[in-house]
Amino acid sequence: MADAVAVKYNKPKRTWKPIMQRIALIAAALFVALPLLADDVDIEPLLGENWYGLYLNGQKTGFAVNRIARDDDGVVTVSEEAQFKVNMVGARQDMRILSERRYAPDGSLISIQSEVNDPSGASRFDAKVDGDTMHLVSVLGGNEKTSDLPRPRERLVDSVKHARWVRTNPSIGDSIAYTLFEPMYEKEISGVSTITAIEGRVFDGVPTQVYKIDSTLDVMGIDSTTWVAESGQTLEDVVAGIITMRLEPEEQARDVNYSNDVIVSNAALVEDAIPDPRRRKELTLLLRGPLDDDHLFSDSRQHIAAVENGFRFHATLPTLEGFEPESLPITEAEVRQWLQPTLYVQSDHPNIVAKAEEIVGGETDSFTIARKLCNWVNANMRSAFSARLSNAVEVLDHLEGDCTEHSVLFIALARAAGLPAREVAGLVYVDGVQRGFYFHQWAKVWIGRWIDVDPTFNQPLADTTHIKLAEGDLFQQARLIPIIGNLRIEVVDTP
Repeated sequence: MADAVAVKYNKPKRTWKPIMQRIALIAAALFVALPLLADDVDIEPLLGENWYGLYLNGQKTGFAVNRIARDDDGVVTVSEEAQFKVNMVGARQDMRILSERRYAPDGSLISIQSEVNDPSGASRFDAKVDGDTMHLVSVLGGNEKTSDLPRPRERLVDSVKHARWVRTNPSIGDSIAYTLFEPMYEKEISGVSTITAIEGRVFDGVPTQVYKIDSTLDVMGIDSTTWVAESGQTLEDVVAGIITMRLEPEEQARDVNYSNDVIVSNAALVEDAIPDPRRRKELTLLLRGPLDDDHLFSDSRQHIAAVENGFRFHATLPTLEGFEPESLPITEAEVRQWLQPTLYVQSDHPNIVAKAEEIVGGETDSFTIARKLCNWVNANMRSAFSARLSNAVEVLDHLEGDCTEHSVLFIALARAAGLPAREVAGLVYVDGVQRGFYFHQWAKVWIGRWIDVDPTFNQPLADTTHIKLAEGDLFQQARLIPIIGNLRIEVVDTP
């Protein structure tokens, strides 16, 4: 079976899609998330639209247009549209992200509407403020979820970004806080912006004072650097050092092709093949790149530690020899949160519950359940590159996708069966002409201890070439963004 799996997955099973969505969403968040200033916003000079080219590690992948408008009633609308044209090992697909925020004449938030269009259709998020409550309706794969959340702090001053700030003539070293509600995460995002430089440039033939602003999203660990002209116009925004939004004329911004293969260009390629990667008992690597403490996961399968010239990764093929897996029901309070359904992992949906019961039957041994679910997902899903916003119900309906779809379906089925499960992301080794470590997503489940399970490769115990760098949902995995395309890997030892 291991040989068959290796042949079946001789192409990179990438996580380009979730990574690209995180980049796009966070770039959009940083682009509209603004300092909390006084509400005396003179919106008139900011009305109109600006076009931007979108670049991933220096290669153009899309464009965006930002618009600010005011109607006769004084309601201000701040909107953004971003489009990406992507090549995934020859598969060309597009993604379109829309966001519209409306504010009352007094600057208070009225509503937020956002939409993600991908090959599977449109996912929509509609948030409306009603008193002290925000009503949020999320529609993914035709399935609707309604949530009532506390009214966010966001106001109009948060949506005109640094434009309002630079018009107050700030000085180097000045800092301010900002906040943004992101419907896709169902939470507010906060951070800090600091003026780090003020310089003179010639813009459109006119000498212009330009402010360099460094911003940090504290919870997500995402940094950005923005250059804003004294008029308030954003000239360039660089997110996590890898994605750039650059002011361009509309015709130039729209000029995008599919030349950038986002899978291969962001992989950590290696010269020498790793023999028998799926059954290797041990593996030692040297990692070089922008890793920090949030990426250094160590457990029974892998250990990552800082060394003089990078980070040493050592993995041992796991075994359950001498370990007795728990029987259901799982009762530990500390892991029961990983049994709960989420927006993207709808483990309480009747179709998910019925399928889990069909696969598991009356089995109660936790590892046997994990193995059955892993085998079923691998055997029944058709492998396909697709730029989708994945959710478990839609994956069960279509039974196709890449590592993201394999993992989200497996996790939903596991939770429905009573097995705590979490998302895991990082890299995995793939052999072939362009051998190397590609961004990948898999799962971890609790069987009395946490184990890594990879349904894409049909591995109830993930092999030693899996480099875990993030755990948790889409929000938590945003910490991978600074690593994309910036990690170098050297094979040190393959005993």
